[in-house]
Amino acid sequence: MMIRFDQLRDYRQQVAMVDGAFDPLHRGHIEYFRAASTLEVPLLCNVASDAYVRTKHQPLLSEDQRAAVVDAIRYISYTHINQFDTETILRELRPKYYVKGKDWEGRLPGEQVRICAEHGIGVVYLDTVLDSSSRILNEFLSAKQSTR
Repeated sequence: MMIRFDQLRDYRQQVAMVDGAFDPLHRGHIEYFRAASTLEVPLLCNVASDAYVRTKHQPLLSEDQRAAVVDAIRYISYTHINQFDTETILRELRPKYYVKGKDWEGRLPGEQVRICAEHGIGVVYLDTVLDSSSRILNEFLSAKQSTR
């Protein structure tokens, strides 16, 4: 179910939050969602906006399309398109758990760590890193350039 920013407060301490661009979505994301869904609270996926994705690359799919695809995944209970930054969402939502891949352990931004500590948000690191959207995109672009 898609939710708006002004609805986030309704889910405080009731959900686990995962976030990312999911552009492109790959099997590692599905495993991340599956593992996060075992935390015994509904899973909210915070999908990065097109503006954020553009800081990394031209979006393959628009934020609305990415959110619709993510929202259709059985492990996801709620989907939100993030038009702000993660810190703003953490302050507004205050999920029970903020779930990240194990590759983020020790490098989560300090402000996010402070917000989680201040609001009693549990940070959970999952060892589900199977692939990378950046690697997939780079491989695709390299292959495309070599065929020219």
